[in-house]
Amino acid sequence: MKKFVLISFVLVALGAGVMAYARYATLSSDTVPAKLEQRLREKAQAGKAYCDKNGYNTNYCFLVDFSIHSGKRRFFVWDFKGDSVKYASLCAHGYGKNSTLSKPVFSNVEGSYCSSLGKYKVGIRSYSKWGINVHYKLHGLEATNNNAFKRYIVLHSYTPMPETEVYPLHLPLGISQGCPVISDEVMRKVDRLLKVEKKPVLLWIYD
Repeated sequence: MKKFVLISFVLVALGAGVMAYARYATLSSDTVPAKLEQRLREKAQAGKAYCDKNGYNTNYCFLVDFSIHSGKRRFFVWDFKGDSVKYASLCAHGYGKNSTLSKPVFSNVEGSYCSSLGKYKVGIRSYSKWGINVHYKLHGLEATNNNAFKRYIVLHSYTPMPETEVYPLHLPLGISQGCPVISDEVMRKVDRLLKVEKKPVLLWIYD
């Protein structure tokens, strides 16, 4: 009897451990800290107003916060209707000029290999030699990024990009020449989303 009780206890404990691990895995991939989520929500509200005014997609937008440590998720798919983050990924910044692992330098100049701040329209889907072999053209909508299309700045993935946060380590420089580069897993989800959306989606890079 004692042996049966002991075995039952062990099985229950193992089950609880598996459930806790599964919950942790879900949290680590699908949630963000409350303080960050509030900042994202404020940015998303401004993005929604822009989308309403300019005829953009009002289901989703993409937010890229380059003030966040590069070892943490800083590319977010914001669900306007759910008022929450749907997907999140690590995201590389450009290595140009004096950019460092911890601090990107921003530029709109051709050949700078820098990321550019501002709002973008996500354009057509095309072939990429990186990641899942898909990229989306980006059209800069502000003076800070209006050379994006000429600079071949696109949204794409990179297979060696970690799927989980690597903080306190930084992402290495050299992954991006100015493009927002995300993980393969999230790029697949983004690709599925973009293929069914009818109106252009807003992507907003800020720091």
